[in-house]
Order: sequence, then C-alpha cells, then structure tokens
Amino acid sequence: MYQVLKRFCSCLCLVWRKRGGSARALSNSGPAQIPESRVLADGCLVPRTRWSCAFDPAEVATLGMSERDESQDGEFTAEDDYESLPPTASFMTHMVAGAVAGILEHTVMYPVDSVKTRMQSLQPDPKAQYRSVYDALNRIVRTEGLLRPLRGLKVTILGAGPAHAIYFACYERLKCRLSNVIQSGGNSHIANGVAGTVATVLHDAVMNPAEVVKQRMQVYNSPYRGLWDCVWRVGRAEGPGAFYRSYGTQLLMNVPFQAVHFVTYELVQERLNPQRRYWPGSHILAGAAAGALSAAVTTPLDVCKTLLNTQEGAARRGNSTGHLTGMMDAARTVYRFGGAPAFFMGLRARVIYQTPSTAIAWSAYEFFKCTLTERQLERGAGARTQ
Repeated sequence: MYQVLKRFCSCLCLVWRKRGGSARALSNSGPAQIPESRVLADGCLVPRTRWSCAFDPAEVATLGMSERDESQDGEFTAEDDYESLPPTASFMTHMVAGAVAGILEHTVMYPVDSVKTRMQSLQPDPKAQYRSVYDALNRIVRTEGLLRPLRGLKVTILGAGPAHAIYFACYERLKCRLSNVIQSGGNSHIANGVAGTVATVLHDAVMNPAEVVKQRMQVYNSPYRGLWDCVWRVGRAEGPGAFYRSYGTQLLMNVPFQAVHFVTYELVQERLNPQRRYWPGSHILAGAAAGALSAAVTTPLDVCKTLLNTQEGAARRGNSTGHLTGMMDAARTVYRFGGAPAFFMGLRARVIYQTPSTAIAWSAYEFFKCTLTERQLERGAGARTQ
C-alpha cells in the first residue's frame, strides 16, 4: 500500500510541475536565489531549504525521461521547482490556505460526523440505535432521505472558513517565533504544542456557536427546520449563552487534542520528510496519524461536549436548572447513564472521521500554502526583471 501511495504521489508531483513549468520560467533570469539563511519579514530565521519532490528515479523512469528532456530545453528543472519557496509564507497566505483546508476537512467526511453525534446519544430512540458507522449511514439514508446525513453542513462551512484561517495563521506565526527563542530557528516540540494551544483558543471562540447549531440539527428527530430557525429558537429559549455553554469543555478537549495533533504531525514529518520538502505523501500520512491519535485520546471529552451542545432531553430531566451547564455536570450525567464505557461512545466513528479529515486538511493546506507562496515569488521576480 505504501509503494502504491508513493508512486501516486510521485506522479502527482511530476504532473503538477509540468503544468506550472512554463509559468515558472521567469524571463532569462532563472529561479529566484535565496541565501544560505535569512531573516524573513516576520522575524523568523529560515535556512535555505529545497522544496522539490524527491523520489527514487527508478520508480518513475518513464516520467523522469520526459522531465529531463524538458529541463534541457531550459524551461525548468526538478531541483528548481520549490527551491525558492521559504518554509514560512505571508500571514494572508496562511489564512487563505487554512480557510480552504478547514472547509475541506469538515465537509468531505461530514456524514460520518453526523453518525458520531447520534452514536454519542445517552438514551437514543430505538430507531436511532446503530451497530456500526456503515449501518448508521445506510439506515439514515434509507429511512430519512439521501441528504439527511448532510444536515447542518451549511453552518459548518460558515464557521470552519474563518475559524481555520485564524487557526493556521496563528499557529504558523507563533510556532516560528517560539522556535526562534527556544531552539534558534530549529523545530521545537514545545513551540509546536504551545502554538497549537493558543491557535485552538482563538479557533474555538469562532467555531463553538457553529458546533452547537450543527449538532442540534444532526440529532435524530431534530425539531429545527433549518440553520436560522435553529439559531432563532435556541437564542430565544436559552439565551445567547447557549451558543457558548460548551466552550470551556471544547477548549478542555481541543487543547490536548491539538497539542497531540501538532506534536504527532511534526514528529512524523521529521521521520518521513526531514528536509520539509513539499511532498504530498508525507503530509497525508502525518496528518492521518495525528488525526487518529488525537481523536482517540480525547473521545471522553467529546462525549461531554456533544451532551452540552445537544442538551439531550433525557439527560436534562432531574437537573435543577433545566440545562446542563458545564464540564463536571456533563461528566456526572454521562457516568450516571452508562458508567465508564459511556465516555467512549462513538469512538470508532470519531477516529474514522478525523483520520481522513485531518489528512485532507494538512495536504490541502500545504498545497495551497506552497502554490500561493510560489506565485508571490514569481510576481516578485518578474517585477525585478522589468
């Protein structure tokens, strides 16, 4: 499987290089030159790094022949492809790439997320008790309609774009600054964890209201007709605080989630891609490993967050305020209904959702970051030659 993925990624890189080769032939000046190390505008010390896609030539012999022929004509060479790309791009580049990555992450596997929400119900309706993710999707489509697993997708997109734009831009900038202080520009796991934590606090402040509306629309027999009906009715019945009732729990879940996520991603990248070249295969594998591990270890907190967001009727009965109001309240309720095993409801669905979603998010983010940065460099080089 690894060899198939490796061959696919090598072909993808070579095809992508050929598509952009003519655009990268900048007059007769050749590729932009970068010194052995330099300080970027944001204060990050960056060593000169090659961002070329490196694979065994024997594995892509046929494509390699045509690549060498084109390089002899002076259009481009494989070594020059990402040579001028710095590891740190502009703030706006990170925001645009992060927004696209976030939307893709939340939309591609959204039906599985709907299943996870239903599987975490403490007392599900007999018609909404499922044996597996596949069984759940099959029965939901068959009994409730083809588009039912996509209910709540619109508000997710509205929240995910700006939330992830802030998230990735903050992470990249803070990681760079902290790495300069802690390890003189080298990779620091402490910097990765701290940057991921701060980025999460800002991300969740934007995303939490969208999560509340999304999960209330995902549950079985949801009473809301649509996005704005849900916002209006929840706000009128429970007040504006309802949209941030789970914010503390979300942070308590996402801070360790993102710390494990980023540290795992960077560790796997160090093993698979130590020179930090643009290699889609490494971003996919590192993202998948990071998503699976972080999702698994934070599932108990996710169960509590889901309960706070949905305010399941059976769980609220007997509560003096009529609403579950915090992490400890939710945890006691989960334990009362199902004991310790209840904290792992929906574990499989959560891992199945997060593994490809995180892989997609990182590969899309790195691709768009690389593409946007390369275009900025091309425009700058073109302006200098005029």
